[in-house]
Amino acid sequence: MNPFHETPMSLHASLQNFSQMYPCPYNKMEVDPYTKTRIILMNGTEYEANWFTHQLARHTDNNDLRREIALTRAIEKQQQLKISLLKPCNESALEHTIGYEQLAVDLTAELARRESDCYVKTALDFALLEDFDHLYRYANQLEMEQGVLAEHLVGRYTEIMPGRPTIAHHRYPMDNVRRGINGKKADKQTVLATLIITAAEQQTMNYYMNITAFAKNDASRKLYQEIALVEEEHVTHYEALQDANATWLEMLLWHEYTECYLYWSCYMTESDGRIKAFWEENLAYEIAHLHKAAELLKKYEGKEWEEVIPDGTFPAPLSLHENIEYVRKILGNTVQFTSVCEDYEKVDLLSDDAKFFDFQRTIAPTVDIVPSHLVIDTHIRRCGHDYRYQVKQNPVKELRSRSVDNTSVGREAGAADSTNFTCNQ
Repeated sequence: MNPFHETPMSLHASLQNFSQMYPCPYNKMEVDPYTKTRIILMNGTEYEANWFTHQLARHTDNNDLRREIALTRAIEKQQQLKISLLKPCNESALEHTIGYEQLAVDLTAELARRESDCYVKTALDFALLEDFDHLYRYANQLEMEQGVLAEHLVGRYTEIMPGRPTIAHHRYPMDNVRRGINGKKADKQTVLATLIITAAEQQTMNYYMNITAFAKNDASRKLYQEIALVEEEHVTHYEALQDANATWLEMLLWHEYTECYLYWSCYMTESDGRIKAFWEENLAYEIAHLHKAAELLKKYEGKEWEEVIPDGTFPAPLSLHENIEYVRKILGNTVQFTSVCEDYEKVDLLSDDAKFFDFQRTIAPTVDIVPSHLVIDTHIRRCGHDYRYQVKQNPVKELRSRSVDNTSVGREAGAADSTNFTCNQ
């Protein structure tokens, strides 16, 4: 499909009244895990679109342009709110959090598996292990707090076990900045990947940032606080991959194209008939937004859309599905890595005065104050073991114990064996 070749609907025709804007939520006991993760993904995608045009409006004094994007932004805010309200009232914040982390794991893995740019793939694989560990930490807190087993929420499509331990995710902030792509030369799938993953991680950061103060007890509040800080690192990590040399209106076109691609992907892969129709409806809205963006690009920069996106035909639809073996391979090969400036290095090879170690001593001078560790330690003391769902033993032997939470892997020299990151052929 090429959305530029579709006939767009009127922008005003997509404005909805309050009755239309409030959807029937999914049934949390029956919903397919990947229907739920698609909902979370598109909520984040619409949030990104909304705030991108807010930033655009703050960086131009052209009120005609501001008015044009204000109309589209209002429609996208309606879309975002309607998508977010597909979550039912009886789904707790922690249950919903499991969906966020399953999305982070399986979306990141899927993008990495199809990525042709080795540097971008490495960035995806690196953060993948951290979201994987977050899922494990939240799942243990969920079982202790509510008696809910997260394996049922993820449909047993995603394993729940330690990844690179969360304590090791805290890096000197300057080491989270990556090198950006050249959007004019990069593969279309690569540009899409940088935009999709940034929006998804930003939504996760925002959710944790806001839900932290509303968690029901100190253990949950502290866990959300810690992982919200890691998600801030991930947003820094991913947003830096984007083409910073593109103009505001070129990026507006890319944002709208990305939304069209994702709604089309959701429509093509959705198993729930009611939600499938919802994705189709939103795709029609986004095609109109895309054509408006192309119009603005032409009007204010004198560029045709083909100068930014030479081939508007969508790549294969983005599919959310299980990635157990892929995650296991990345975990076994790269758990002992951290980032240094724009690149990655084994912790074993860092000098004693490396900024990573200095920051670790600052934020986690002792492990007994680190919330992500205390969650597992508390579960072990209460139950004699942690909570896991795994199809076989952890590929990292140092992470196999269920009676001790490892706080050394990815953080201390010699704590585990790792080989290196690999590229797709």
